[in-house]
Amino acid sequence: MIPFLPLQVEVETKTVLRKLAAAHQRLAEFKGVITSIPNQNILLETLTLREAKESSAIENIISTFAEVYQSSVYSNLFASPEAKEVHLYAEALKQGFNLIQSSGLLTNNHILKIQSVIEQNDAGFRKVPGTKLLNENTGEVVYMPPQDALEIESLMQNLEAFINNDELADIDPLIKMAIIHHQFETIHPFYDGNGRTGRIINILYLVNKKLLDIPVLYLSRYIISKKSEYYEQLQKVRETGNWEPWILFILDGVENTAKEGVLLINAIHKAMQKYKHEIKAKLPKLYSQDLLNNLFKYPYTKIEFIERDLSVSRSTAIRYLEELVKNDFLKKQKLGRESYYVNNSLIELLSQN
Repeated sequence: MIPFLPLQVEVETKTVLRKLAAAHQRLAEFKGVITSIPNQNILLETLTLREAKESSAIENIISTFAEVYQSSVYSNLFASPEAKEVHLYAEALKQGFNLIQSSGLLTNNHILKIQSVIEQNDAGFRKVPGTKLLNENTGEVVYMPPQDALEIESLMQNLEAFINNDELADIDPLIKMAIIHHQFETIHPFYDGNGRTGRIINILYLVNKKLLDIPVLYLSRYIISKKSEYYEQLQKVRETGNWEPWILFILDGVENTAKEGVLLINAIHKAMQKYKHEIKAKLPKLYSQDLLNNLFKYPYTKIEFIERDLSVSRSTAIRYLEELVKNDFLKKQKLGRESYYVNNSLIELLSQN
């Protein structure tokens, strides 16, 4: 039987509180370094797709960085079916971000919308029994989530209240995020897309609690590196009711992800500064901040992107891109009928393990 929230057990143990301090320190550093990037849409575009790729990989939806960044949800052009799944995840995250920005809440309606974008259907919460979670390797049943539609609805209403009403439990938001994530994955309210929806809820919750300004702390890379432990810890709480190891696992993920995020964003900022100075020196008539932003917003940029972002004609966009190729700022790739202009410096940073 899944307990209703708030939990009737102590979750802020001494061990958890020690770990919590380190996680908050790293998260604050990460939030601060984000401001070094002049246009935060750069990070929303590049890092959202990076997270989407990693989160989808947890569900065995495997794509390459090239496939992901060559694809575009705006043009409805995708390099592979897997790349399309990644872009739908990214789109769901962005829509969720817009919803919480406008409402200040993270509701079941928002969660339903996020999942519907990921799965491209409106099936909603499960109504038909039969869902079970299997061991990937052996096929044996690991966990049976609630089967009754009314129970699922009731548990999700309780979770919604817990997410949005801090008076229900006076606990730190990082600990609360760990509990919310476990509860959501344990309810498993959808037929498909539970894992990806749950990981989007994590980051949106941190934004809603003002621990981040934009949703670019992504735990999926950490989770995929510890995939077996992640599923084991989820199940152990269900079996034993011992929350401490799970909460420590999530706090460790926040700490490590934030630490890696600081290094990545500092590296992106450094690369942007290098491009800025070198383009100004070699192509002074070409340089603009909007051009620089475009080259770091789209690792695989296109003529249309330059036209749109810089408000220039197609012939001007082509001339800009060819000059950048000629001076080794970009590499041109022809794929079918499409021409891409690749910022290899940025791709290397985004693809580092």
